[in-house]
Amino acid sequence: MNSITGQPPSIGLRASSSPIEAAKARTRLIAIDALRGLVMLFMLVDHVRETWFLHLQVTDPVDAHTTDPGLFFTRLLSTFCAPTFVALTGLSAWLYGQSHTKGQVSEFLLKRGLFLIFLEFTIVCYAWPTQANVFPPPTIWFQVIYTIGISMIALAGLLHLPRPAQFAVGLTIVCLHNLLDPIRLMPDSPFFIPWALLHQRDKFEMAGIVFKTTYPVLPWIGVILLGYACGPWFARGTDPKPRIKRMAMLGLGLLVGFVVIRTLNIYGDKPWFIAETPIRTVMSFLALTKYPPSLLFLMLTVGTGCLLLALCERFESSKAMPTLAMLGGAPMFYYILHLYTLKLLYNIAMLLYGPTKGEVFGVDHLRWVWIWVFILIPVLYFPTRWFAQLKQRRKDIWWLKYL
Repeated sequence: MNSITGQPPSIGLRASSSPIEAAKARTRLIAIDALRGLVMLFMLVDHVRETWFLHLQVTDPVDAHTTDPGLFFTRLLSTFCAPTFVALTGLSAWLYGQSHTKGQVSEFLLKRGLFLIFLEFTIVCYAWPTQANVFPPPTIWFQVIYTIGISMIALAGLLHLPRPAQFAVGLTIVCLHNLLDPIRLMPDSPFFIPWALLHQRDKFEMAGIVFKTTYPVLPWIGVILLGYACGPWFARGTDPKPRIKRMAMLGLGLLVGFVVIRTLNIYGDKPWFIAETPIRTVMSFLALTKYPPSLLFLMLTVGTGCLLLALCERFESSKAMPTLAMLGGAPMFYYILHLYTLKLLYNIAMLLYGPTKGEVFGVDHLRWVWIWVFILIPVLYFPTRWFAQLKQRRKDIWWLKYL
């Protein structure tokens, strides 16, 4: 989502430049794209897992009694993706506003949000292995791209609030939305569909199409607003050292708060329990609700994201940062590319071997997930790097910024 950071189009202009030189020429905030690139790799792990383990779907929160520990922690890695993306989208919107009016930022967020919703219900919708290739599709999932789009549309209005009010509204949503958990509406309620979109993970049918609200949007609106409200910490001309310290302290504070509240077992998510083994007790402690994201889920994931962002900026001169930033420079392109690559691989496996796990193709060992991850990283990296450079080089092609 870095097309709204307002970064100068210097990357990729000089073929002789090293990746580090190109990245430094691009922006001193390379850490933002680097963190985005890192969580995109986490996302790849989870989507490879889904592709080869369709027969072993995990619950939300993950069942610590029955889930294989390796599968649990592989799944846990991916939970950092959506909160990081949404928070960085809000931060990027503020950075875009350094060279644009609030009205222009609102206009861009509105257009970009609508575009993302369109992508979710068209191109992205057909990318999942089990989705039928018919139009309209029998099932449409309201997933992360849709949620980012709705959150951007909400931010288009909320950014006009005074900054203290932005923090107040964002914190109120994130911290108190779990108080709404007991409210469960039935399909015969006139408010069922709006409530399912906002906070109640559910499904409904319209015109013969089943809609599943995988990502209820209310908590994510709070996350994107808080990301925007933190934008002044990253303003041009500010000393990075206090910002790095601030992000590290914020991250540590969120993680300590998570441990304290989770230990008390009184609010913020479903209770954890002492299991039959220490590893399963740890799994129970870390088994958090993502759909919609609970307070404790967001404290753990956003807190870790703050620490990672501080580390990325602290070590932005390392060789890994420009490589990660290249991935983070074209996230939507990467997202669509990796989904359709996985769908192609799944269809090839079905043609060669047929269904091996009931009605789907699947593998027996988790190691195949990691093997395929390491195979796919270079396969996806080079076309993503090409597109990121194209975006920076061809500012005259207006529609590229939406990808």
